[in-house]
Amino acid sequence: MKIETIFLRELRIPLIRPFETSFGCTTERRILLAEIRAEGLTGWGECTAGEHPYFSEETVDTAWTVMLTELAPSLAAGDVAHPGKCPQIFGRVRGHRMAKGALENAVWDLQAQMDDVPLARLLGGVRDVIPCGVSIGIQSSIELVMAEVEKELAAGYQRIKLKCKPGWDLEVFTAVRERWPSIMLSCDANSAYRFRDSKHLQSFDKFEMLMIEQPLWADDFYFHSMLQKQLQTSICLDESIRNRRDALAALDMESCRIINVKVGRVGGFSEAIAVHNVAHERRIPVWCGGMLETGIGRAHNVALSSLENFTLPGDVSASSRYWAEDIIEPEVTVSSAGEIRVPETSGRGFEVKTELVERLTVRKETIRALELVL
Repeated sequence: MKIETIFLRELRIPLIRPFETSFGCTTERRILLAEIRAEGLTGWGECTAGEHPYFSEETVDTAWTVMLTELAPSLAAGDVAHPGKCPQIFGRVRGHRMAKGALENAVWDLQAQMDDVPLARLLGGVRDVIPCGVSIGIQSSIELVMAEVEKELAAGYQRIKLKCKPGWDLEVFTAVRERWPSIMLSCDANSAYRFRDSKHLQSFDKFEMLMIEQPLWADDFYFHSMLQKQLQTSICLDESIRNRRDALAALDMESCRIINVKVGRVGGFSEAIAVHNVAHERRIPVWCGGMLETGIGRAHNVALSSLENFTLPGDVSASSRYWAEDIIEPEVTVSSAGEIRVPETSGRGFEVKTELVERLTVRKETIRALELVL
């Protein structure tokens, strides 16, 4: 594959409604896109870094700088025989996985178009449809939580995930469980608790949830292992799993029984597939997490979720939950059965609305392979 041009763009898009977690409240997203042109085709990738270094050390601004000064020039000058070679091309740069993932995923999109196959099939996907869950942020009242849960269940979502934190947990879970005793329910703490909260976390068992996601420190396996031994409910690790080696360590230490795979968090499709494979070998289910992506990142999540071991409903929900107008067409939709159909067309399966992308762009840079050679 001969890369000709890489375009980096930052877009600013307001969410339909605020989304609150234990990190804080998000009302607008700064979206960083990578557009790569090669051999008459165009691949797109989305960086999932946030506005602040709360979920991870990366931000939109750090990713922009690293992509512009290090990663994109290396990619444009490199020999990309296969998308799986991207981690080697980026190897001198430590960390910055979300920045790497945006560029690598665009290359996978390009390769799928060149091979005239759906991106999902190129990744090794086997599913025609994927099951969908939904994440409900922290609300200003329990009444609002109940209304959100009712709306999403009516829309067909198969699993409800409640964001939680100390002071916003037991009362909320009780209200939801009493109203809907048999739904698939989980919670996500985003590292809001500490090991001293073990007794409190044990009280979550009575709600018979599918999982407690990332209750403790974002970089921890040891205390999660200690906690899992005290809980009936399965722990799911998210932020702690940065690569295949982390997944192996967590599983060997019995730190979790479920893994959330976020393609940006692990640095792109190559490492996401590796994490999926090691979990599959250990018979540990995985699911695909969301990061308030636009349709480009959402399309990539759909493709990844088609792999065999993505057996649990992920956070790959409909475009309309977040955006008044998404930047792809058709927009991602969820059926009344709580499923998304995996595209069967070449590449990512969704067209990018380039005119809308240009209107929303607040900064743009171009890296040309020819200029690097000269």
